[in-house]
Amino acid sequence: MHDSPTMAGCSQYAAPPRGNPHHARRFGLPTATALVMGNIIGGGIFLLPASVAPYGTVSLLAFVVLTVGAVALALVFGRLAERDPRTGGPYVYARAAFGDFAGFLSAWSYWTMTWVSNAALAVAAVGYVHVLAPGHESKGVDLAVALLALWLPALANLAGTRWVGAVQIVSTVLKFVPLLFVAVAGLFFFDPDNLGPFHSGGGSAVGGLSAAAAILLYSYVGVESASMSAGEVRDPERNVGRASVLGTVGAAVVYLVGTLSVFGTVAHRDLVNSTAPFSDAVNAMFGGSWGGTLIALAAVVSIVGALNGWILMSAQAPYAAARDGLFPAAFAAKRRGVPTFGVLVGTVLASLLTVVNYTSGSGGVFESLVLITTFSATVPYLLAAGAQVHFLLSGRRDEVRAGRFARDLVLALLGFGFSFWLVAGAGYAAVYQGTLFLFAGVLVYIVMASRRAAARPRAEAAAEAAPADGARPAAGTAV
Repeated sequence: MHDSPTMAGCSQYAAPPRGNPHHARRFGLPTATALVMGNIIGGGIFLLPASVAPYGTVSLLAFVVLTVGAVALALVFGRLAERDPRTGGPYVYARAAFGDFAGFLSAWSYWTMTWVSNAALAVAAVGYVHVLAPGHESKGVDLAVALLALWLPALANLAGTRWVGAVQIVSTVLKFVPLLFVAVAGLFFFDPDNLGPFHSGGGSAVGGLSAAAAILLYSYVGVESASMSAGEVRDPERNVGRASVLGTVGAAVVYLVGTLSVFGTVAHRDLVNSTAPFSDAVNAMFGGSWGGTLIALAAVVSIVGALNGWILMSAQAPYAAARDGLFPAAFAAKRRGVPTFGVLVGTVLASLLTVVNYTSGSGGVFESLVLITTFSATVPYLLAAGAQVHFLLSGRRDEVRAGRFARDLVLALLGFGFSFWLVAGAGYAAVYQGTLFLFAGVLVYIVMASRRAAARPRAEAAAEAAPADGARPAAGTAV
């Protein structure tokens, strides 16, 4: 471990003292790793094999390429956390490198992405609950289930970091074990004849690789989870990087081996039209029709676990920004290590969006907001990776351990390239709508910046008055 230097060469960006006697950090390496893995693996894993099957087994190669980029980005977050292990991750790094406005855009983008995607996760959970409890479908019941999926993890967050960590570890194990079981067991039932062509769907293999990668890109959103909660991680200079890489690699193993097993147990012609590929794989391996129930249960656990982590993430970005005066001060309040106001606001907003989804009679608004998140997720990544490149090229090589400059620069460029690929993979509609929503936050920045500017003269006057009052010696005191 080494001392953290000043982030941007001036006091306002200096890292805080490492030790805080009033705040016990509760996330050890296993919990931080579970946070990363649990946030990466949500509900999408259960449909991924069918989503990429039309492109052929070239999609497995796309997984490998994406994993390299995701691991590089995870390593970048680890390096950045060594410099400044405060809660806020990408926001902290963007602000240190490029100033308040870039930091605000990172926090705003990340915040909106989290609560909108939390609503989407809650809605996705309803479909799997239907499999477990058929015959009770109605808008009212579905809405109640979706809201329950949001507020149960929110209550765990409000109880403090100890409960967040416990729920995250349990849920990660409960979803990781059945998925890994299907993945490993599938290798024993593997039939190469089920794989289908290496590339299908027309065009070149490179085109198929890019098309499959575009679908898979957002499977790795969540690699930043440990750095986002760095202030709650024990020994963050070491554990944030380790947790980021271990969690990303663990998720990649589940993704890659699981998809390979499904490809090898379900005939390609059936997999292309499958709505439950993992369930079909279980039924093909062991017979019967109980696979759907098993996978639906694993999916519900997976989504609730992901919501537990993402609800915490929805509070961390505004907490870090509020601490610097870029978000309303209420977001900076913490209780038991959790920004409770941010948890409540994020969950309420996700709940309102969920209500809109079930009562508006049209999914247009909901779908548009979810589309925005595909772009919003990329902004903090791009700025954080750019910040690392900036730190390395701006002459502050003393912030990098000897012999690591070239390696860190390569990793930062790979992370930047991966982030840029995420932006490109979002599609024109997502980039257009996401940009509009991103710049709508500029009004919030203007209001907060105006308040800070108005408060600065008063603070300076108070600072000038304090030494003058304190300098007057008391009677009888030797001077």
